[in-house]
Amino acid sequence: MSARRTSFYLDKRNAKVSGVLAGVADYFDVDALWIRLGFMMTLFFLFPPIFFAYWVVAWTAQPKPYSLYAETPDEREFWTKVRVAPQRTIRDVRSSFRETERRLRDVEAYVTSSNSRLANEIDGLR
Repeated sequence: MSARRTSFYLDKRNAKVSGVLAGVADYFDVDALWIRLGFMMTLFFLFPPIFFAYWVVAWTAQPKPYSLYAETPDEREFWTKVRVAPQRTIRDVRSSFRETERRLRDVEAYVTSSNSRLANEIDGLR
């Protein structure tokens, strides 16, 4: 797993103040509007600790590298799944490889079988 793609970063491109909430939205692949609304509701009830935590994260977190902005939607979806549920993602990848291997074995069995029609076509290509 690439630590760069599974780490939390400040999202400066989509930032309103310092990029913390946009970074949280990017990390969990949620619309930033919902994260911002949830933050404002929480801020209303727990002002001092939430306000302090926000600025600590803004001060300590690193900005998102520019290379990660160029990801395709498929790459972004895959790495979001890895961040949220790594075990399930590993299981899905293994399942995909098992399915591919099964299909390759079927093709290999068909090609190497004693199918005379296929053998005649292959000999005809030589």
